[in-house]
Amino acid sequence: PLWDVRQHMTVYRGLDHGIKGGHFAVHSFLSGVLNSEAQNRPLGNVSIDQFIADEIGHQTRFPSLTVGSEGGIHGGCQIAWTKSGVRVPPITGPAELFDRLFVSDSPERQERRHQENRLQASILDTVLGEANRLSQRVNREDKDKLDEYFTSIRDVEKRLELRQRWSSLPKPKPPFDRPSNKNKVDDLPMLYELIALALQTDSTRIATLEIGGDFLPQSLGIDKGYHGLSHHGNDEAAIKHLITLETYQIEHFAKFLARLAKLEDGDRTLLDSTAVLFGSGIGDANTHKNSDLPILLAGGGYRHGEFKQLPAAGPNKVPLCNLFVDLAQRMGVESESFGSSTGRFGIA
Repeated sequence: PLWDVRQHMTVYRGLDHGIKGGHFAVHSFLSGVLNSEAQNRPLGNVSIDQFIADEIGHQTRFPSLTVGSEGGIHGGCQIAWTKSGVRVPPITGPAELFDRLFVSDSPERQERRHQENRLQASILDTVLGEANRLSQRVNREDKDKLDEYFTSIRDVEKRLELRQRWSSLPKPKPPFDRPSNKNKVDDLPMLYELIALALQTDSTRIATLEIGGDFLPQSLGIDKGYHGLSHHGNDEAAIKHLITLETYQIEHFAKFLARLAKLEDGDRTLLDSTAVLFGSGIGDANTHKNSDLPILLAGGGYRHGEFKQLPAAGPNKVPLCNLFVDLAQRMGVESESFGSSTGRFGIA
């Protein structure tokens, strides 16, 4: 399915985060850090999308968009994490994503929002004042904990400022009527289309889409669940179904890339200015292996059209987070490290 867009992408082997944990390590795909080991890290298990959004997200109406599901095996969508270790709740369907992008609040709702913003700003001022007074009377250990609290307050202040800034500005006009939610399989093409529109209208510059275990293949004529098929036990029938299911996913990813390649973004295409990462936090679901993750990078102004085999182990092994550092720097984030990185992945 990717043949027609192969010149826009690079396929990698050998990239991973060097961690174990089976299903639970999947949730570290965009962070490189297990949630259970994030407590004593300055940035916790923040995912790369939220890491970048914290730096440049103020430039658009939505700092980032997280799309996924709330149900299914192992807790639903857990792809995006904040610096304080909080899971970013997903937008669960095309109808909700359409509303977020194109439907403006009524005048009454806007006025209520203004009142809520003023109240929250007043509460923040009070809380910040109390915290500052308290910081002068606590020991070093408590002061470190208080610093974490201040960070959380600043995060809330940023969100409040953004909400106030965009609340009075009209949203883009929708190019079609509001879609309805069907099921995870049939909704996939529309979710990709709406994400493309979000990027095209500069409503956001950062978006994630997670396809989880509740991606039910019955719509494709398969009478078993996605999660069960992934643990195929080398059963030929199960593997055949799994290939059918994941080929469908790849087909729509390819159409998404082709769509971005046709949209203009100044003097280049939207795909040229958008790095698109496709992959998984698990390398082999049948054995719960989290090494040698399937990674594909498209667009973003990189030189593409190659397959790159990297060392799977040893002193020359490259962490996946090195690639994340490169993505962040190309987005204008001046950081030399991220997650479990050992440097910047030097690719053209």
